[in-house]
Amino acid sequence: MTRTIVASAKKEIAIGFDQPFCVIGERINPTGRKKLAAEMAEGNFETVVKDALDQVAAGATMLDVNAGVTAVNPNETEPPLLVKTLEIVQDLVDVPLSIDSSVTAAIEAGLKVAKGRPLVNSVTGEEEKLEAILPLIKKYNVPVVAISNDETGISEDPDVRFEVARKIVQRAADYGIPAHDIVVDPLVMPIGAMGTAGQQVFRLLRRLREELKVNTTCGLSNISFGLPHRHGINAAFIPMVIASGMTSAIMNPCRPQEMEMVHAANVLNGTDANCTNWIMTYRDHGAGAAASTGAPGASADAGAGRRRGGRESRRRAQA
Repeated sequence: MTRTIVASAKKEIAIGFDQPFCVIGERINPTGRKKLAAEMAEGNFETVVKDALDQVAAGATMLDVNAGVTAVNPNETEPPLLVKTLEIVQDLVDVPLSIDSSVTAAIEAGLKVAKGRPLVNSVTGEEEKLEAILPLIKKYNVPVVAISNDETGISEDPDVRFEVARKIVQRAADYGIPAHDIVVDPLVMPIGAMGTAGQQVFRLLRRLREELKVNTTCGLSNISFGLPHRHGINAAFIPMVIASGMTSAIMNPCRPQEMEMVHAANVLNGTDANCTNWIMTYRDHGAGAAASTGAPGASADAGAGRRRGGRESRRRAQA
């Protein structure tokens, strides 16, 4: 069974088909968050600290860390900022981290200070990226997210995206990197723009699991981009991709509706033994909860009594 091992200084996590779904918290990312980007650029990490603590408290398995605050001179500005952010986060929480950058120098700088075994996010099928990133993956013995696009861009054809993933896995093997250290992102398209986006992903996930035998991830909220009430779509998407074979996702764990779907899918998928995590997460610990909240046992008994009483009254009236 394919397992991708990631670790912090003290905690090891396995991403795999037989493991609970891995929730990679997405919040420490200034992309699209002007306030956070401005804070980080000024050396203010208050929001980073809050987001790290909140995501772990909400149940994140890992945290993604991105410091791309500006497109101006990223090769110079991003490496030191990413290092500082990683150091703050890994000293604050004890979960594995994902080093998220499109700047090779920033990834290497992050790998030098990261504790444990982080996940690198990411490499694509572009030759320049393969030649830059794969040697780092081998050197530091870490897993990497493989995004299914190349020099031609993102194909709308799922078969093309599968072949890009296959290419990355094969090229990684040339460097001595095993398939279990490749976590493929099949690229989730917005369902509002492409009506077959969900079906494409489900099909791709099954092929990636059965043919390449790799673990998978995605930017979960991409599926609902541009639509109202996005979290309803995201929540419905979660158990469907898990059933199709997805083993992790970069998502917001602070959304209770979405996390509830993760926990429920783990129960139904058999990766929450004896429903232990579900029970510990959702049971009501308050005394007298059944009586005060109308818990199932109490309401069923009361309802049965009312129904019996109603039937007896009707029988007496008819007599």
